[in-house]
Amino acid sequence: MTKYIFVTGGVLSSVGKGVALASIGKLLKARGFTVTAIKIDPYLNYDSGTMNPYIHGEVFVTEDGNESDLDLGHYERFLDINLTRDHYITTGQVYWTVIDKERRGDYLGRCVQIIPHITDEIKRRIRVVAERDKMEIVLVEVGGTVGDIEGAPFLEAIRQMRLEEGHVNTLFVHVGLVPFLEVTEEFKTKPIQHSIQELRRIGIQPDVIIARSSGHLSEEPRKKIALFGSVEEKAVFCSHNVPCIYEVPLMFDEQGMGDFIAKCLGLPKRKPEWTAWSKIVKSFEEAKYEVKIAMCGKYAQLADSYVSINEALKHAGATCEAKVNIEWIETEIFEENHRKVEMLEDYGGVLIPGGFGARGTEGKIMAIEYARTHDIPLLGICFGFQLATVEFARNVCGLKNADSTEISPETPHPVIDLLPEQREIKYKGATMRLGAYPITVKPNTLAYRLYGAKTIYERHRHRYEVNPTYWGIFRNHGLVFSGFTPNGERVEILELPTNYFFFATQFHPEFKSRPGKPDPAYYGFIKAALDKQLGKSKIEFGEEKLQYAAITTSR
Repeated sequence: MTKYIFVTGGVLSSVGKGVALASIGKLLKARGFTVTAIKIDPYLNYDSGTMNPYIHGEVFVTEDGNESDLDLGHYERFLDINLTRDHYITTGQVYWTVIDKERRGDYLGRCVQIIPHITDEIKRRIRVVAERDKMEIVLVEVGGTVGDIEGAPFLEAIRQMRLEEGHVNTLFVHVGLVPFLEVTEEFKTKPIQHSIQELRRIGIQPDVIIARSSGHLSEEPRKKIALFGSVEEKAVFCSHNVPCIYEVPLMFDEQGMGDFIAKCLGLPKRKPEWTAWSKIVKSFEEAKYEVKIAMCGKYAQLADSYVSINEALKHAGATCEAKVNIEWIETEIFEENHRKVEMLEDYGGVLIPGGFGARGTEGKIMAIEYARTHDIPLLGICFGFQLATVEFARNVCGLKNADSTEISPETPHPVIDLLPEQREIKYKGATMRLGAYPITVKPNTLAYRLYGAKTIYERHRHRYEVNPTYWGIFRNHGLVFSGFTPNGERVEILELPTNYFFFATQFHPEFKSRPGKPDPAYYGFIKAALDKQLGKSKIEFGEEKLQYAAITTSR
């Protein structure tokens, strides 16, 4: 039978449940078990697509085009798997389905209630993934914090699943914060005690407790957590801060978590294989060089807004034996004081990430111009790709006031315009061009040297494109379009051969980057920034295969 591991969180949100679940999955995968993961978001939103990154963090896009929570990115990176829309469950999806059934008359004669109808739908969605994926173990993260009103139906559903699936086929893992009180210089366990008490009040007794803390927990607080949590002391594990999140599975295994979980679930005892993973972790820890990257965006106050980009840069850096120091810059400061853009001279590379709306746009364009004219390696992603086009149109092609119609609908030169299929769309949710699409890469280009393939599949999330009317003007001024949709109707990649590294993609390559398997665009960007910093001549790519084919899948 399929085994289910349910991960809940307490004390506060963003306590580290996603990394904990991904790490547990890695423990089991290292032992040869097949594993998949599901994220439950108790929000009423149908998906993450319309959420502000300041509030919810980045929107992670799966191969099949689902706009999901950022934790799915953690699952994919740790477990090296591609997930789908079925691996992301929200309150909105569940209630939508139940109400639709009620309107069709599926519940005729019955009063539709939270129990059993909502909880039954939650359980059905979890089991659909288990049956389809045919994995030995399904890990399920219940988002939010124990005690949240919106999370109650999901906790009730997993409580019922223990009764239905049996104790040996289910495991409850609770992650809670253990804060350090500087005044008394001690870790305080009372918050996690109350969190566990709240969980038990609704009928769930955790089997494993993970204490999230800033440093190592001594024996005394662990004993206290075990006593008040009604578990054995060996069932309490510490998740303390580490320099690299990919160390967490190794940290858990050193504490005995892998063997303990296997025993609880009645799984055969197997010796884990950590050779490859340990090598990856070591590559992050033993950097020979350092390179500083300016992330010029507008969600700089919350690091989770760009978590996949941050990780992709680190993956690329580790492959280049370099520590990547990322500094976030709110581009509005360039608009307020034009001289401040000169600060980019102190960086090895400039990255313009995706985003929406006019705020900070002119500052991003200024950053692109400065990087181009001062030959600082530049990588543009999605909106960054579009703004690189706008900057080139204005300052090289001489198209005065050129812009994107998203920002300036009345621009005389709409070099970036709405996709034709988007013109009649009224709803915002799940209506962009989403998910993995094939891209034809032109030979004898930087893109081809990086990717080493004529066709690649990359994930998208956009409504606008380079206006075909202006392609000829761009080409005549030296801009190279090196990636297209297979029918040649849409530009996917641009590059400027005269520069050391000037590269931009309409797609989001960061979503497919993995530790030990860096995305080629990010790898090229970091390698260029590092090589230029070391005084090397203009780089050429082609020999590094980067295992890109191993993570490329069709839609």
